[in-house]
Amino acid sequence: MDIELRHLRAYLALCEEANYTRAAARLHLSQPALTRTIQQLERRVECRLIERSSRRFELTEEGAELLAHSRRIIADIDTVRDELRSRATLDVGFSWLLPDTWFAQTRTRYEALGGRISLHRVEDPMAALADRSIDIAIHRNEIRLPRHLASRVIGTEDRMLAVSVNSPLAHVEDLRWADLASYPLVVNVVSGTIHAGSWDPPYPDRAIITCTNFDEWIELVAADRGIGGVPILARTRAPHPGVVYRDIPDAPPSHVYLTWRAKPAPLRSVQRFLGIARDATPIDD
Repeated sequence: MDIELRHLRAYLALCEEANYTRAAARLHLSQPALTRTIQQLERRVECRLIERSSRRFELTEEGAELLAHSRRIIADIDTVRDELRSRATLDVGFSWLLPDTWFAQTRTRYEALGGRISLHRVEDPMAALADRSIDIAIHRNEIRLPRHLASRVIGTEDRMLAVSVNSPLAHVEDLRWADLASYPLVVNVVSGTIHAGSWDPPYPDRAIITCTNFDEWIELVAADRGIGGVPILARTRAPHPGVVYRDIPDAPPSHVYLTWRAKPAPLRSVQRFLGIARDATPIDD
């Protein structure tokens, strides 16, 4: 039978530790399992690798030769594995309006290291993470995550009011956030950044009009079904002839999040992206 990589890794660990107990612990094996693996290796090379009579751990001449080859083989395989992993395509999902400056910087740094990013416009980033169609989600809505997901805030964005051009609010001066508490509210329940609870206390009889994506949301606002709140980059990135964007000085900011699968341990490509994202220029509009 052929020599397997597990045989060489076990042999290399044993030679480096010069002790079966320590090598077994390092490999997360029982000592008998490690002994059987080394015995299998000796049978497959048809020679003794470790001196049986010595009181110290010593290799035979053949054992020393195999050790040199094992180091080279494993180093070559690990190098190829790491190189291929570094070039893996990372699937990044977003629901709407990427934070462009931050993402451009992060993407450039990630791809400079040999990786590739594939962007996906998804209606529900959490669902896309669950079915593994994306590796990382960029989103703005606060979500109570299941235990297998982890999240990180990567920045904050000022928020502004969105109203129909036909709404009286399109022309009212000196608007404050509290002034908006009783108006009908359009809420994107999947990826929106505001809801009735965004006002404290919430207005008890407020009309709530729900939708499930940004396109529906902006058309409902344009139709004067209700008001909406949105990060300020929408003014330049999502203009609409039926919508007026108004600055509200005391509007609470929204956050931008990265979310990924934390269990089982994330892929190395995901970990690399997260490290680069952490060091990129913070989002702060």
